Amino acid sequence: MRTFLTDAWSWLNYKPIMSAAHDGRPHRSLAPELHATWLPDEAVRRLAAYKLMAAYDNNQAGELAALTGNEAASERREFGDASTFVDTALAHLLGKSQQIIVPGAEHATDDTPAPEAVAAAEVQQRLRTWAEAELLPLRMQAAERKAVLLGDGLYLLAWDPDKQRVRLKTYDPGFYFPVIEDDADPGDYPQRVHLAWELPEDPKRGMKARLRRITYELGPITPSTRSHEGADGQGIRPISDGPGGLVVERGDRYNPGSGRIERTYPWASGQTSAVTCHLTDAEWLLDDLRHGQSLDELPLDKARFRTRGDGEVLHRLDLRLDFIPIVHISNTVSDGEHFGQPMLAKVMQALDELAESDTDSARASATTGAPIIGLAGARPEVDRVTGRPKPLAVEPGTIFALADGGRMDVLDTSHQLAALRARVEEVRDRAAVNARLPAVSLGTVDPSDVPSGYALQLSLGPLDSLVDSMRLARAHKYTLLLKMVQRIHQAGHAKGWAAGAPLSAQIVFGPHTPTDRTAILEEVVRGVTAGVLSLETGIRMLQDAGYPIEDARQEVERIRAGRQSQAKTKPKPIASAAAEAEAGDVSE
Repeated sequence: MRTFLTDAWSWLNYKPIMSAAHDGRPHRSLAPELHATWLPDEAVRRLAAYKLMAAYDNNQAGELAALTGNEAASERREFGDASTFVDTALAHLLGKSQQIIVPGAEHATDDTPAPEAVAAAEVQQRLRTWAEAELLPLRMQAAERKAVLLGDGLYLLAWDPDKQRVRLKTYDPGFYFPVIEDDADPGDYPQRVHLAWELPEDPKRGMKARLRRITYELGPITPSTRSHEGADGQGIRPISDGPGGLVVERGDRYNPGSGRIERTYPWASGQTSAVTCHLTDAEWLLDDLRHGQSLDELPLDKARFRTRGDGEVLHRLDLRLDFIPIVHISNTVSDGEHFGQPMLAKVMQALDELAESDTDSARASATTGAPIIGLAGARPEVDRVTGRPKPLAVEPGTIFALADGGRMDVLDTSHQLAALRARVEEVRDRAAVNARLPAVSLGTVDPSDVPSGYALQLSLGPLDSLVDSMRLARAHKYTLLLKMVQRIHQAGHAKGWAAGAPLSAQIVFGPHTPTDRTAILEEVVRGVTAGVLSLETGIRMLQDAGYPIEDARQEVERIRAGRQSQAKTKPKPIASAAAEAEAGDVSE
């Protein structure tokens, strides 16, 4: 029991390459860089799991297994089943569309809209404009595929003074090393995060192998010793305040009572904070790192700090933010773990058996298409040079001359081939069931085999629960991301982004299963006509059903404008016109 290891990646322990050593560390052939001296011990198995999942995604699982001595694995046939499962889950997770919604924005078109509704509509439009400029759906595809495949995804936000907007980047989770305290709750945000990777040696440029580390750390506001250029591009001169000529930035103040430098952030007016986020971007030569110096303890005296385009040295640079602008996406709901599990975690052994069955099926197909033939009584042609019989070649139209009593026996393997193909389908169905991806979602079911729409809906039940759990794990992360976008725009004094508490915004994913659009349209028409549904709610239901409505508020305005124009141009009934004429005669 002392050697029995259970952790977030123990579902891979059945592979010798994952737990080759007695301490559970992966085999060196999995990735030599995993045994780098700077790598934290708690990250070794996580990065090894990432490497294994990437191998399955690229049809290289057999090649990877061959590195541990399994020579037969190099002939394994892999046909992209793992990648198909990942892409199918990703497509259902994201749905057909992703839309930014700020609650209350739909009421901005009322006759007398509340100021909160107008503000929500403005923020919603600004967020959508930003998302379009930053190609948010494309970034989400990249980050979410990593999250579904590896279990984790990563977003990084940064202010761009040239473009005057927040830039959104995605990083491989293998570069992500949060510093999590032992007594910290798994749901708490880490106070220090490293992004680190090795840079290979470049003999042509005379550069040795290096380690690059980008560190974001929350800490107290420190005095400044140089002028600082604000995010709005305007120079801010340092001013002296406090005892000893303490140098602080304009907008900050020294609190003699607490002995700290405090500032008021634009999203928390009336409140002071002594915390800011520091950025450090540095490189180390691998030769300068000694054994035992982990990533969080690298010697700063041997570091070479990078500089920005304006010459600013990136060493504990004050970002003037009270949060770390990194959003970690977990594929599963946290259960005491900071990192998530990939959607293939529970079906890895089924994928291995599926590859082995495909390999056996391919070998049986070879003997079925080109069967083994035994001849008795045949006179083979003799090679005049060697004097030995030439091997017989079986081709269409080949005729063998047999002596009296001769015969030809053919080894029939078609029955074994049929059994192997049935086994392949059985294993694939078993893997799909355990992965909660019904056959109908994989496109392997003939529509004519579905007895009714109700039966189809029941078969999609496991997929619904899978998508619901995956979206639940991401809901608060995307709300946090949009909150950070608003705050960084405020910190950069971007035009139109007023100071104040950021509004709650969320990314709404489209439907993940086909919907009966005609039935939903009839339901909306009846509900709006009867007055039990508002026009805004009906438009939102049509959006969820997949109708090409880009903006619900603009669609409502078009409908109301059309009703008003129809009311003006519609001819009046004869009785109503006669009554108006009679009323005019009486008045005269």
